[in-house]
Amino acid sequence: MFQRLLKPSLSNSFFLFGPRGTGKTTFLKEFFKDRPHRWIDLLDAEQEERYALDKNLLYRELIPLKSEKRWVVIDEIQKTPLLLDTVHRLIEETSLTFALTGSSARKLKKGAANLLAGRAFVNYFFPFTQVEMGDSFQIQEALVWGTLPKITQFKSDNDKKDFLKAYALTYLKEEIWSEHIIRDLDPFRRFLPTAAQANGTILNYSKIARDVGVDYKTVQSYFAILEDTLLGFFIEPYHHSIRKQQHQAPKFYFFDSGVKRALENALDIPLKKSTYLFGNAFEHWLITEIYRLNHYKKKDYRFYYLRTKDQAEIDLIIERPGKKHLIIEIKSTDRPDPIEAKKLERFLNDFPGAEAYLFCTADQIQQMGKVLCLPWREGIRRIFS
Repeated sequence: MFQRLLKPSLSNSFFLFGPRGTGKTTFLKEFFKDRPHRWIDLLDAEQEERYALDKNLLYRELIPLKSEKRWVVIDEIQKTPLLLDTVHRLIEETSLTFALTGSSARKLKKGAANLLAGRAFVNYFFPFTQVEMGDSFQIQEALVWGTLPKITQFKSDNDKKDFLKAYALTYLKEEIWSEHIIRDLDPFRRFLPTAAQANGTILNYSKIARDVGVDYKTVQSYFAILEDTLLGFFIEPYHHSIRKQQHQAPKFYFFDSGVKRALENALDIPLKKSTYLFGNAFEHWLITEIYRLNHYKKKDYRFYYLRTKDQAEIDLIIERPGKKHLIIEIKSTDRPDPIEAKKLERFLNDFPGAEAYLFCTADQIQQMGKVLCLPWREGIRRIFS
């Protein structure tokens, strides 16, 4: 078992949000194994029905414990979001603390839940990072299959492929259809592979709408569903003017490279080094890795991309509170190109005091003008040092 990076507070109730299959339940069972706690599993249909039919049942069961220093874990709280009102009341009236997991914040928001008005900290959980996997981590495996905990347990490629296909179907069945997030599933089915193919590109909502056969606003709502059900995140365009920033389209990144490949039906397509597909996969994985570590290390960094009118681009801009901005180009090569470094260096005039990095797969650090070319592991280390 890999040691996870997340370290929740033991002094306050907390949420733990993460996509299905990232190991939230396993993590909390280990986290609480030596601590007094009660476990409520809302994925158990019988338990879920009991609490859904009697909204006061949880209060009646837990109020006798009001003086105890005890944890209560409620797994998949979005199954019965009205329980949050009871949890809120119990936090106010008792010494109990709560750990609440969820694979979707959407239903909680839809149910007008206030996420306990700040009375519970919010944590996020992800597939394994390369830091957690240590020496077991292999970049090629991560790009092809992703790093969901279950995928690391399979030996054969066929088993990995079957798992990822089943995961995609489970998402549709349990997160979208059974939760009644949308009424008509067929357009959303068509949308998912198109969205996966658009991964890491500037979103053209109108083109995606034409491909899927729905309108522009429906496509925007579909991407919002992906974000709310934690299947991905947006990176906004960089601009000093917030007003101008809002008039440019974001990029969207799926939370796991293997799931993304499953959704676009690309699991049989090999990823070979020095190819366009490999380069895209490497950039995707590296950005998700940085995104995950930002949450785990609670750095509050903000991420942007930049594309100019003449199509020059910065893959990643990182705003770090109290530190220099970082402008980063990502290349899946072990021979970084001085021309690429020069292109990135030109942007330094627009970011006074910023540092420019080119992340690559080379083994050694190289200085190219004002740009530092870094092996990707060293690059990640420097971002969070």
